[in-house]
Amino acid sequence: MTSDERDSATAEKATQGHWVRPQTEMQREQTRVFIESLEEDCQPYWEMVEVGDVLSRELCLTPELVVMYADGVEDFNPWYEAWKMNVWRISGVSPFGSAIVPPLLLSHFILSVQFDHTKPFSIGSIHTFHDSEIIAPIYVGATVQIKTEAIEKFVKRDRRYVRHRAEVYDLSDGEVKFRETRDILSL
Repeated sequence: MTSDERDSATAEKATQGHWVRPQTEMQREQTRVFIESLEEDCQPYWEMVEVGDVLSRELCLTPELVVMYADGVEDFNPWYEAWKMNVWRISGVSPFGSAIVPPLLLSHFILSVQFDHTKPFSIGSIHTFHDSEIIAPIYVGATVQIKTEAIEKFVKRDRRYVRHRAEVYDLSDGEVKFRETRDILSL
């Protein structure tokens, strides 16, 4: 049986309620790419990063993203609610006007920017410290740019660390809304 025939058989069973929904072609490709990256020569994070390395990405902070994050960390604050059952997107209400993004959601995504997905998989790294500064609220629906820079490498108690500075800009006004310093311990 070929993989296409297997995929068709799996899809047929899924529609009959026997299996969970099969992966889309995009999900299968992402899985293949991830598995292949694990087979590349992995390196400790210390060796992959140089002081001065800058990475960034844009992220749209949709109500769906906020719901998934808030559910995952059980942070059910009405200030974040830019959705309503059977209506979905609404502006929401907070002391700052419309609904805002949970501030530490941004900290979660900083980590995803810090690790360069174009390099081989990093081994033996642990997030050991972060110091977050919430400068201003970010509204649900905003698009932000997350920028990280490796600012220092240091050794403490015979362990190697890489320190990063991160800033989150709201693209609607270009202002920094969130800033963070974080350390990664590396093999």
